[in-house]
Amino acid sequence: MKRIGLLTSGGDCQALNATMRGVVKGLFNNLEDLEVYGFDDGYKGLIYGNYRMLSAKDFSGILTRGGTILGTSRQPFKLMRVPDANGLDKVEAMKQTYHKLCLDCLVILGGNGTQKTANLLREEGLNIIHLPKTIDNDIWGTDMTFGFQSAVNIATDAIDCIHTTAASHSRVFIVEVMGHKVGWLTLHAGIAGGADIILIPEIPYDIQKIAEAVKNRSRSGKGFTILAVAEGAISKEDAALPKKELKKKQEEEKKVYPSVAYKLEAELKKELDLDIRITIPGHTQRGGSPCPYDRVLSTRMGSAAAGLILKEEYGYMVGIVNGKIKKVPLADCAGKLKMVSPDDQLVKAAKRIGISFGE
Repeated sequence: MKRIGLLTSGGDCQALNATMRGVVKGLFNNLEDLEVYGFDDGYKGLIYGNYRMLSAKDFSGILTRGGTILGTSRQPFKLMRVPDANGLDKVEAMKQTYHKLCLDCLVILGGNGTQKTANLLREEGLNIIHLPKTIDNDIWGTDMTFGFQSAVNIATDAIDCIHTTAASHSRVFIVEVMGHKVGWLTLHAGIAGGADIILIPEIPYDIQKIAEAVKNRSRSGKGFTILAVAEGAISKEDAALPKKELKKKQEEEKKVYPSVAYKLEAELKKELDLDIRITIPGHTQRGGSPCPYDRVLSTRMGSAAAGLILKEEYGYMVGIVNGKIKKVPLADCAGKLKMVSPDDQLVKAAKRIGISFGE
């Protein structure tokens, strides 16, 4: 008898169900005796013992279904060692639930914060497999995370749709794409959608350079400009500030600007006598059905996780490197962000065809 637990933690994305399906199908087709326990709402379910036994039927017909059949929640890693309002030790509570169910392995699907807690549980002696989920594609040790390509498709569609209205009215459009700390999603969607300017957190911008890029387009007879802007885009002046000063400034700016797009609009209006509009796709980027690429990737990763469980190899993240599935020790990747390098080939390619990064 094998007993495994499943949980999805952090922000949702389109291919969580497809990945869990890959894990469970890979086990049910190779084991005669298997029990699968799903924890409700991420680590919260593991902490408070909210779970249910799942059958093979629960994973039928969910390949194309977005979101997560288990529910999810955000449980910040920095608070995992802090007792809850009733004084409960969260880490001990999770361990007790794991041992109460006599689990052989806990499969955890999530992003960076989720992964850090997964590694913490590994250090506490639990058998853990992590599967890298995030629309940000910022997990170290894997070339691709599931959910990323689906989000790229949606953000790209948003930029595509802006082109006709921007051209019709000769407007400047700022399309704000998700991504607080890294710019992979904005970079890919910006290039795929034909954005003229791409602003990402890793490359601080100069507002004068952005204005000049817009003016150059106008001089060349192009009546509109589209900016793809990551949520975490930052100016060179702000990037140079000490962390405490930057945080204080950003808190003050939130009282005036709902997001970076509105701040950019205000800055550009001082430099340009043009009509500027803002579009924010927001959580649509997390929603809907997973794209075919993500369905294939999720199936591969889920199946690989099942393979590790069958071989009783624990303490790994399942990643993909150069097109091949790879097991990465959690100890090696937990807590590391995969940032966009200003020298990345994709950035260089974009610059070569005339896309501005506001430098």
